[in-house]
Amino acid sequence: MKKKINTFFSCIFFSKQIFIILIFSTLLTTSYCSSTVRFSSNSDSLPAKKGKQNFYVGQVLKGKCSFYASKFHGRKTASGEIYNMFDLTAAHRTLPFGTILEIENLSNGKKVKVRVNDRGPFKANRILDLSLQAARQLDFIEQGTTTVKATIIELGKE
Repeated sequence: MKKKINTFFSCIFFSKQIFIILIFSTLLTTSYCSSTVRFSSNSDSLPAKKGKQNFYVGQVLKGKCSFYASKFHGRKTASGEIYNMFDLTAAHRTLPFGTILEIENLSNGKKVKVRVNDRGPFKANRILDLSLQAARQLDFIEQGTTTVKATIIELGKE
């Protein structure tokens, strides 16, 4: 009888240990699966649109554009590459990664070609976020935003 009781209690103790290990490993695994959001959410933020969009070479997008720089320099972008603020890159909500855009600053006529490698911007009234270098070449650093015309030169494969 004594042996049965000891076996019973050792099984319960062993089961509790297994249960705790399972809970801990589940929590640890799910915490590694969460992603870091580049911008904090607010009432202005927009998620990326789901579903396939029909973009084509020569298509023109017009709207407000901003830039991002040192705060994200060296961090991973949505495409998986590391953001370099000195490269000519852009963030768009839905264009395929690798898409080449010719961006024209409509306030001064300056142009630059960029490659889409990130998602954003997450402000309702903006169509693109550019790297610091692209914003410098378009000459709108002091203003922070500008109105642009973005022409699709080459579609990425994503």
